[in-house]
Amino acid sequence: MPDMWQRMTRPDVLIYLDVSFAVSQSRRFLNWNELEFREQVQRLEHARQHANLEINTDLLNPLEVQKQVLNFLSSRYF
Repeated sequence: MPDMWQRMTRPDVLIYLDVSFAVSQSRRFLNWNELEFREQVQRLEHARQHANLEINTDLLNPLEVQKQVLNFLSSRYF
């Protein structure tokens, strides 16, 4: 169900965090192969298309991601 994110909750802001398969595996072991990872990405495509902000996190650490999110929110909503 592509729009599950909308059915479970109606977020005021939707932020999509993107990551490549290789980087995702280096950050946290998921028992997925690349095909399974791609399937998960495809399942999230509807959310990505409706996101207010999309961030590719491959080259960012958590604090850099947080800074981008907070800058976006403060410039847009506060």
